[in-house]
Amino acid sequence: MKREIIIDAANKKLGRVASNIALALRGKTDADFLPHRTVLPKVIVKNVDKINFSEKRLKNSFYARYSGYPSGRKTISALEVAKKDKREVLRRAISGMLPRNRLKKGMIKNLIIYHGEDR
Repeated sequence: MKREIIIDAANKKLGRVASNIALALRGKTDADFLPHRTVLPKVIVKNVDKINFSEKRLKNSFYARYSGYPSGRKTISALEVAKKDKREVLRRAISGMLPRNRLKKGMIKNLIIYHGEDR
């Protein structure tokens, strides 16, 4: 049985919202939680454009990726990512809070993020 959890992120801190979403995606808010279970709820997040981002945190946080080649490491600050799309900063914060196993990909697929109030 799939259900939807709707979270309003307006005027809330990034970390607090991300941790609540990660718990819901994992299924820990259910009474019958099993760590290996794959039937998870859809989590819908609204008003990401009104979320509180700390400017100091955005300047000091960096995302890195590596191509596999020598000197192939690329870094980008969270401030630059937030200027392009604030939803990506929230998605990366949530992704970092989920377990690093085969279920992570399915959990992230159950996350739907909207800029404003409407779907």
